[in-house]
This record gives sequence, C-alpha cells and structure tokens, in this order.
Amino acid sequence: MPRGGDWGERVAAAARARGLDPRIVPLIATEPPLDPGPLDRALDRLTAGVTDGSPGAAPAGAGPRSGGYAWLVVTSATTVTVLAGQVPSLPSGLRVAAVGEPTARAARAAGWSVDLVPDDASAAGLVAALPDTAATVLFPRSEIAPATLVDGLRARGIDVEDPVAYRTVGTGDGPVLPDVVPDAVLVTSGSVARQVARRMAPLDPGTVVACIGPGTAADARAVGLPVHVIGSARSAEALLDAVVVALDPSTPEQEGLP
Repeated sequence: MPRGGDWGERVAAAARARGLDPRIVPLIATEPPLDPGPLDRALDRLTAGVTDGSPGAAPAGAGPRSGGYAWLVVTSATTVTVLAGQVPSLPSGLRVAAVGEPTARAARAAGWSVDLVPDDASAAGLVAALPDTAATVLFPRSEIAPATLVDGLRARGIDVEDPVAYRTVGTGDGPVLPDVVPDAVLVTSGSVARQVARRMAPLDPGTVVACIGPGTAADARAVGLPVHVIGSARSAEALLDAVVVALDPSTPEQEGLP
C-alpha cells in the first residue's frame, strides 16, 4: 500500500476485512502548494457568498449574489481534506460536484452535501454532466492534475478558477526493500506508478501490479511497469476486490497474471 495517513488506515482495514495482509510503504505524501495565495484568495471568495440553489432562489446560471461560486468541483478525497481543514463549513447555497463515489463519500464525511456525481467517474464524465452556468466554478486541484476538466469546462463557455490545493511529492530517493516480497502492489495514481518504478523496480516476477483505473494503468505502463489487474471502479475497495480475485488460486488463469 503506497500511502499512509487516514487513507492508509482506511484501506488497510478494508484489506484485512478481505483476508489480505496490508503493509503500508509510503511512497508519496501530500504537501501544501508552494504559493498558497491563489487558494487562500479562492477560499476567501468562497466563504463570501454563493448562489442559493434552494427553491425560489435565483435561476440556475444567474450567478452568485455576493461574489462566490456556483459550483465547487472536487476530484479527490485529498482535496476534500485540504478544504475541510481550512473552511469550517461550506456556504449553504454552494453546489458540490464530486468525480466519483469515493470522493463523494469523503465530501459527505466532511459534512458537505453532494449535488452531482457523474455516472462516468472521470474528469471527462464530470465535464459532460455539469449543468450550464454563467457563474464561476471553483476547482481546487493537485499541482499535477491533468487539464482535462478545466479545458473541457472552458470549451463549454464555463468560467473555471483552479488554484493548486496540494502537491503530491515522493517520500525519498533511496530504494524501497520490503521485508517480504509483496504478493501485490497497489498503484493508485500516476504519481505512485512513477515512485514504484523508481524505487521498487525490478519487482519480483510473482508480484501482481494492481492499478486503480485505466488511466493509472496507462501511466504504469508508460514507466515500464507490468499491469496485471485493473479495478472495476475507481475506488480502493474495488481495487482490493480485484486483488483478492487475482490472488485466489481457484481463479481461472487470466491473461496478464504472473
């Protein structure tokens, strides 16, 4: 498991519940943006007021009444954690869109109401599902987030403000040598793929490389990692389910598995 902290504890518990023996080997960590000013200014504007989405309020697309945003878009639980740590609560009129159910669960756990989760749990899916609005959309993002969401919304004529909320950094430079050969390695992002390739390669031929989604699988292959398993949905739980199946000796032989 490539991350510690709250994520590591939650996913480790889910792994144990599935009969797996999780070993947390932190390869990435989250750091504040190098320049916190854009995020600070966005959060000041966020708390200044937003369009009220309740019945009888201004029509959708009419814009915020006191300088706020129409939508807050979040594409990771890390973003939710960062914002929840700086903003005690969201304005009641703000609408929240989450890229998938794991992010939506994190938002609800922070006390937010989630108004939109696209069926296609991807940035492109969120671009297609977000309603038209004449007001600004706030998208706090990772420093290395792809431009898919911002470019897609702007192509629709929607104004987007996308301050960096956090940076994903490696935890070191030296090789990582686990005390036992792992049966599986979870690859949960392109950042993790790059760290695995840089610090753990070559992996044992019997180690299953399990990627959380097709995009992450493409990132893993790009840095020379084999990909044996891809989760059926972009969540740690779905990825663990896929690992259980892959490691079950009664499972019929599958192409790509060691």
